[in-house]
Amino acid sequence: MRFRAIACDYDRTLADDGLVVPETVDALRRGRASGCRLILITGRALDDLRTVFSDLSLFDLVVAENGALLFDPALGSEELLCASPPASFLRLLRGRGVPFKVGKRVLATTRPHEIDILQLVKQMNLGLEVVFNRESVMVLPSGVDKGTGLTAALAKLGIARAEVVGLGDAENDLPFLHLCGFSVAVANAIDSLKEQVDLVTRSEYGAGVVEIIDRVVAGANLHSRSDATA
Repeated sequence: MRFRAIACDYDRTLADDGLVVPETVDALRRGRASGCRLILITGRALDDLRTVFSDLSLFDLVVAENGALLFDPALGSEELLCASPPASFLRLLRGRGVPFKVGKRVLATTRPHEIDILQLVKQMNLGLEVVFNRESVMVLPSGVDKGTGLTAALAKLGIARAEVVGLGDAENDLPFLHLCGFSVAVANAIDSLKEQVDLVTRSEYGAGVVEIIDRVVAGANLHSRSDATA
C-alpha cells in the first residue's frame, strides 16, 4: 500500500545530540513535497524543542510532551491533551529534593528519581504514570502517551493508522509505533525496541530516517522481517 504519513520521534531518531543534519532536513522537505504528511512525536516540551530545531513548519503536526500537547505549526495553535500534575505533588517532590522540570503538562526528570516519584504517586493515590526514555523519566496522567498523541494527530489529519509509517529509538516510542501500519527502529535504537518493530534501518539517527522517507516517496514496498522469512 502507499503510506500517506510518516510519524517520527525526535531525539536519537531524527536528531543526534539534539541536532538534525541538513541531509535529514532535505529528506523531510522531499517527503512534504511528495504529499506525504509528516508528524513529529517527541517527549520534549515545545519551547525546549524550538531551541534545538526551529523549522517545525516542516511538519503538519507536532505531538510534544510525550503525548500531552498537540501543536499545529501552520496555525501556531496548541491543544493540551491532559491535565497538569497536582501542585501538592510538585511541592512534595521539591521537599524531597527531586530535581525536575514541568512543561505545559509533562513533568521531566532523570533516573533514579523515579523511585521518589513512584513512592509519592502511591502515597497520594494519584492517577499518574512514569514513562522512561533511556535515562530520562517523564510523569503524565495514566493513559497519556505518544500513542494517544498520535491518535489525536491522525484524527485532525483524517488519516488511518494503517496508512502511517512510524520511526523511533526507545521504549517510550512503542505506544505510537504499535499503532502504525508499519513500524521502524533506527539502527541505534535500544535492542528491546528493535525486537518489536517491522524493520530496523541500516543507518543510525537521521540517516536511517532518510532511508525510510526516500522509500515512501518512491512508492517502494516496505517489507517486514517476518515477510522476508515467510
